[in-house]
Amino acid sequence: MDLYALLGLAPGASPADIKRAYRRLARRYHPDINPGDRAAETLYKRISDAYETLVDPERRRAYDAAEPQSGEARVTSCEFSGFDFSLAAQGPQAATFTELFADVLHPVMSADTGRPEPGADLHATITVTLEDAMRGVERQVVVTRQDVCSACQGAGQVRTPEGRCVPCHGTGKVRWARGHMVFTKSCAACHGTGRQRTQRCAVCAGHGRHVRSDAVSVKLPAGVEDGARLRLPDRGHAGRGGGRHGDLYVTVHVQPHPVFRREGDDLHVFVPVGVHEAVLGARIEVPSLEGPVRLRIPPGTQAGQRLRITERGAPGLSGRGDLIVELRVVLPHVANEEGKALIRELGKLYPENVRATT
Repeated sequence: MDLYALLGLAPGASPADIKRAYRRLARRYHPDINPGDRAAETLYKRISDAYETLVDPERRRAYDAAEPQSGEARVTSCEFSGFDFSLAAQGPQAATFTELFADVLHPVMSADTGRPEPGADLHATITVTLEDAMRGVERQVVVTRQDVCSACQGAGQVRTPEGRCVPCHGTGKVRWARGHMVFTKSCAACHGTGRQRTQRCAVCAGHGRHVRSDAVSVKLPAGVEDGARLRLPDRGHAGRGGGRHGDLYVTVHVQPHPVFRREGDDLHVFVPVGVHEAVLGARIEVPSLEGPVRLRIPPGTQAGQRLRITERGAPGLSGRGDLIVELRVVLPHVANEEGKALIRELGKLYPENVRATT
């Protein structure tokens, strides 16, 4: 295989030309841009191998010295009806970059490769606050995907007024050179008829698909949980041969909240109360996502006791959850003798041993 022709270069190409050619081809045939395309993956590997050989000065010298022998031995897999030693490898009969791709790198298509193949799925992530997750919002996510070419509608070819086939000049056969050998074979553009009814689509280079970036709107339902996965049908890569589009899967990440903690459909919040409020009871305001809510603390409330406010949690399939309020008794800071005397008096009035076990 001619590594220079594979990269679309002449044998005397400079290292800068080699790097530019590799970057251009790698962007076009990288597996991430062509998911599921085995031919593109094989081509990308061969392009990478050619680049690694030609960019290294020692390997390039070794290849240039051995290429007339080793390079010619690799063309045996190409179909040809004859060869001619009378023409040089340069000039109009020399193999073009496109011809080398079609004849050397791509295997002969089997009978079932024209069947529709579904497109690959895409994956994205959206990050929202707890407030947005509770009420439900619409967000946009930008995805880069392969879409059906609008110029050829995915066919890879466009119809032209019937006339003489340009690639073979109406002869039905094409000739191309490798080294000092010139091969003749049936023209793939007109299938040997010499007449051309279609030509390769210039917009998508005959692939039937092209890469585009889209901003896709994603509607998050109210109460969506962290880690939820939403499916948007037909928003993935376009299929091959008329196959259906893949899907877009969006994973939702809900940011931790500084006040509330979610467990299922319930929201939990810690609320501090004074000793007098816990002992005597009180009415206090507690935070919720919709604003402050009045809550009655019964007398004799213990630290860590949980009180429930119904339907102030997260929306769920079976209704809305609750807001669970966990009370934390805050002890006063006694700094003067009068306060200390009151505490001692309280201890005398209620001498129960709080550490006694039952």
